[in-house]
Amino acid sequence: MKSLTIAISTFFTTLSLTSIAQAANQEHIRQLLATKQCQNCDLTSAGLVMADLSGANLTGANLTGANLSRANLTGADLRGANLAGAGLFGANLSEAKLGGANLVGADLRNTYLANAEFTSAYLQGTNFQGAVGIPLQIATPEEFYAWGVAEAQKGNQQQAINYFNQAIAAKPEYAGAYLARGVARYQILDRKNAFEDAQTAEKLFTSQNNTTGIQTAQAFIKELQTPYTEKVSAGKPSFFDFLGSLGSVLLQFLPF
Repeated sequence: MKSLTIAISTFFTTLSLTSIAQAANQEHIRQLLATKQCQNCDLTSAGLVMADLSGANLTGANLTGANLSRANLTGADLRGANLAGAGLFGANLSEAKLGGANLVGADLRNTYLANAEFTSAYLQGTNFQGAVGIPLQIATPEEFYAWGVAEAQKGNQQQAINYFNQAIAAKPEYAGAYLARGVARYQILDRKNAFEDAQTAEKLFTSQNNTTGIQTAQAFIKELQTPYTEKVSAGKPSFFDFLGSLGSVLLQFLPF
């Protein structure tokens, strides 16, 4: 019922935004920037790009559609705030309090979320792609895995490894995540750890009676045991190509 209520609220908020050109209360914006104290303020669609709001008190504030891209919100108190549709691309939300906040449809790509608190936050449609330090409790292992694959495809192998680490931390028996992490490590020339991941994946696939996974892990192990025959470029975005059929196996673990 709670999620239904917030969905209905978001729907009518969207209707009002499209029918009436709303703007933030300018006095509230000045108050926020001057004092960092703006509880229950009306900051609808406010332009706060790169604003220094570290430690700001924004409890209960209406930030619907606000642009907070690359803002410093370290330690900010956003409990109960309405951030539906807000742009937070690249923002620093480390140690921010977001308990009970409405983040439906918010853009949190490339944000920094170390020790951020999301208890009872509404996260339907929130975009966390590329975010660093996503708390385990707000995403499924399969979502972490999907984000990892997406980063690896773009050649961002270290970020991909971070996501695979989180998928494994949330689901230690996730064979596909071990295999994918091994591939990412292979591409940054970390053959030792890639080999360990491949072996772990093989054992897990075996225990899960996954024949395709077993065969693919074994093929990867064989590849890792073969000496280099040509120069390999680290970090090239060929996550699915260099081992032929491996890509189709990894795709089986994406949350469609």
